[in-house]
Amino acid sequence: MHTRRTSVFVLAAALVAISMPHAVRAANSAPAIEAFNAAFAKVTSMTWKEHAHEVQGSSTQNRVYDYSFMKPHFAKTLIESGDGRGSGGVWTGGDQVSGHQGGFLSGIHLKVDLHDGRAVSIRGYTIPDGLIQNIVATYADTPGTLRQLNGGKLGGVMTDLLDLKVANPASYHGITDQRIWLNAETHWPVRQVMYAGDQIVLDQSFTDYNLNAGLTQNDFPF
Repeated sequence: MHTRRTSVFVLAAALVAISMPHAVRAANSAPAIEAFNAAFAKVTSMTWKEHAHEVQGSSTQNRVYDYSFMKPHFAKTLIESGDGRGSGGVWTGGDQVSGHQGGFLSGIHLKVDLHDGRAVSIRGYTIPDGLIQNIVATYADTPGTLRQLNGGKLGGVMTDLLDLKVANPASYHGITDQRIWLNAETHWPVRQVMYAGDQIVLDQSFTDYNLNAGLTQNDFPF
């Protein structure tokens, strides 16, 4: 009787697992992700630059963003160069951004939805999408096949390369493959490239890191 009850229990558990594949799916894992998470845990606030080339259909966008971040959820960007130069925004969690446009409109601040066309890039990426920790997290959280490789030397430093083949591009902005190179010594990202098929639709470089920058909430006026 004990054996029969155990068999029934195991069979029932297996059926539940089959019927809920997403509920039991394990996150992707790699040593480079774990090393980054350990490095990020030591930082309370930081600044950096993101050099971004994006493609959406027949349109392209090239920008340099000045990013600031303070834990747990304060972020600020300023477009240093490129389309929208002088525009910026502040996000403090939630679904709104406080922002301003460049030029003579820079003194006018508006609060808009996080996904408002004035607050996103050409491919629809938001301020929190551009946070370093959120970028790395996509490699752990996005269903697909993840590999870690030797990335060689990039920007004068040796790197670890994470290559993610996306399982369902249709539900992920059409991205089929994404790759990120992390400094093998500091574990902070150096470059990321995303593909839609054979086309590069996002190419980002991360520079000018200032870790534990001593930022306060006053640096994120909302």
